[in-house]
Amino acid sequence: MSEDRILLGLTGLYCAGKNFVGGILEKKGFAVLDVDKLGHAAVENQKNIIAERFGVGVFGQDGMVDRRALGEAVFGRPEELAALESIVHPEVNKLTLEWVDSNRDRSRVVNAALLHRSVMFDRLDALILVKAPCLLRLLRARKRDGLSWKELRRRFKSQRFDVYYYGKKADIYCIYNWGFGVFSRLNRHCLEKRVDTILNILRG
Repeated sequence: MSEDRILLGLTGLYCAGKNFVGGILEKKGFAVLDVDKLGHAAVENQKNIIAERFGVGVFGQDGMVDRRALGEAVFGRPEELAALESIVHPEVNKLTLEWVDSNRDRSRVVNAALLHRSVMFDRLDALILVKAPCLLRLLRARKRDGLSWKELRRRFKSQRFDVYYYGKKADIYCIYNWGFGVFSRLNRHCLEKRVDTILNILRG
């Protein structure tokens, strides 16, 4: 596999640290697409359709979609969630394909919480799964996002992970992200070494 042809998938559960690993890959020359942020753009691109389906209550005073209100409108309502996904996901896939094509001369990373649902999933050369213990992820989430314990419990309970990835044709590499507080610097060093090992394997 030539260096400029690597197409990686990067994923992990909430606060496992996939964005941190994405930053390491970016410093090593990869173009990194944050599909979760791309989803925000897709929502805005489709806001007229969203307004028709969900009403003006999911919009803020600035005229933009209030993603928290939209999330509340679909949470626990499978039909509403499916309707939203049918609006947003095709746009996300369109934007993803445009990004991948515009960066075809570089090594690329598709970073997504729901990577298995990406249009690029079956085209990836390899997957990197970022993992961390549940309690550690909970502490990170509490510190970073300041959410209530009830909301954190809801988010953690709603996520599944490995079931989507093992058994797929792409090679899978796990990165364990144990860093927190005073151990963050040592952890970054370990993560960088692990990333280098994975890239060396992929590049032959």
